[in-house]
Amino acid sequence: MASTVEYGDVEYDDVESGSAENGSIAYDYVVVGGGTAGSVIASRLTENPDISVAVIEGGPSDVDRPDVLTLRRWMGLLGGDLDYDYPTTVQPRGNSHIRHSRARVLGGCSSHNTLIAFKPLPSDWDEWAAAGAEGWDAASMDPYFGRLRNNVVPVDELDRNAIARDFVDAAQAALGVPRVEGFNKKPFHEGTGFFDLAYHPENNKRSSASVAYLHPFLDRPNLHLLLETWAFRLELDGTRATGVRVRTADGAERLITARTEVLVCAGAVDTPRLLMHSGIGPRADLEALGIPVTHDLPGVGENLLDHPESVIVWETDGPIPENSAMDSDAGLFVRRDPEIEGPDLMFHFYQIPFTDNPERLGYERPEHGVSMTPNIPKPRSRGRLYLTSADPQTKPALDFRYFTDEDDYDGRTLVDGIKIARQVAASEPLAHWLKREVAPGPEVTSDEELSAYARSVAHTVYHPAGTCRMGAVDDEQAVVAPDLKIRGLEGIRIADASVFPTMPAVNPMIGVLMVGEKCAELLTGASGTRGADRTTGADKATGVDKTTGAAGAAGTSGTA
Repeated sequence: MASTVEYGDVEYDDVESGSAENGSIAYDYVVVGGGTAGSVIASRLTENPDISVAVIEGGPSDVDRPDVLTLRRWMGLLGGDLDYDYPTTVQPRGNSHIRHSRARVLGGCSSHNTLIAFKPLPSDWDEWAAAGAEGWDAASMDPYFGRLRNNVVPVDELDRNAIARDFVDAAQAALGVPRVEGFNKKPFHEGTGFFDLAYHPENNKRSSASVAYLHPFLDRPNLHLLLETWAFRLELDGTRATGVRVRTADGAERLITARTEVLVCAGAVDTPRLLMHSGIGPRADLEALGIPVTHDLPGVGENLLDHPESVIVWETDGPIPENSAMDSDAGLFVRRDPEIEGPDLMFHFYQIPFTDNPERLGYERPEHGVSMTPNIPKPRSRGRLYLTSADPQTKPALDFRYFTDEDDYDGRTLVDGIKIARQVAASEPLAHWLKREVAPGPEVTSDEELSAYARSVAHTVYHPAGTCRMGAVDDEQAVVAPDLKIRGLEGIRIADASVFPTMPAVNPMIGVLMVGEKCAELLTGASGTRGADRTTGADKATGVDKTTGAAGAAGTSGTA
């Protein structure tokens, strides 16, 4: 009998479970990372009762964790004990104080973010195909959205704050953009409205990857969740990946062996980090740190992408109503260039004064306020992730190179964003709520001043991607081929945001879920040949979790 770790009413396997082979612990598939894509893949593979799957997750369960499962509490998770909290290197043209939140909990960043849920636009997928990701065009990818188990719905009427409603009306009046009800109903170029979220409005519970894909199936005997177990090195036999070296919470080291494949789903930071500590990456960089090179792959860690944003803050004329799904429920997309397919500016409307970065410059946080965050959907700057030590526990360096694109497109986009935000704020019915502009302040008007402010207070919406990008099989800078296999290796694939060749114009969580669904299909064959769907208490059509003993049972009170 395998020993177990208990969380609430649910028992999880520890690393002594599985079958022993040559002193290791063996499963058919080993999934590194129980996050957004990893949850999908593990769930889909274990639909076949003859396939055993181990999920290696560095954090604890989200079961019976209202601090995790209650969507509106997302900001309380930033920088906490469930956050890997990666710093950014010095940014000569941007904010050097940005910290990138990466979740250390079952469900990954879908247990940690705002769950804003956009299907990537057709132009996003077609851009991937044009970059060499054959089979990832919009027509090929669209069916995977329909397979998602998550409960993706527009912000509920009861969660629609009065000031957010007036923001939407003001944006429509000021800019002439269409009002959108359900951003996932059809592709859009621009528009304003309330977001779609992956949540359950009746109790503000997340419909994260873990809630939708793992919680209903925790009784599957072939699904093994190895929690608080940290993967620090891949095991290779020549060019074939055979398993993963892990460290458990008590400091013990084990080898977890994969009979069929290792699936790396650790995210855009920890996937390239794990590869490089396993000797897979740019030869010169690894040799400089004394890491033995097992496979020279120059693209690992390159092409670091993000959605940078700035912020403009207003003090409101008194408090605003309390109701909200997660305090940033509405937004705006603008297309300045009519020649492009999708939007080139995005705004989140925060029902709080979002002044963390402006305060460092001397701005004061008002007692009551709101914010707009102009965001760059298609940034042109490209960064790099690299190791600074051969010690796997040392955090990697994240150099996003914000605002370093040759034509300063990214910087100019934020300047335009602040100007457009001011247009919306000056329009009714939003204008009567606002007492004064706090940051940058109405006296800051020139493009040069606005650019300096926008870049110095720039932040992230926690969307790192691209560090193991997908491309054609003959693309030497691509880390994975269109089948998600690592170039030059066998028995290993990557499925997470690191494989993104380019950044989608929208929040990427749904895109990562769809990557997980496609990876599962690549592993098991066409959807019609999957094992029987052993659903036990989940409504497949809606993704609603109806189990008991799993996280977030009825009564749970109430970041992408």
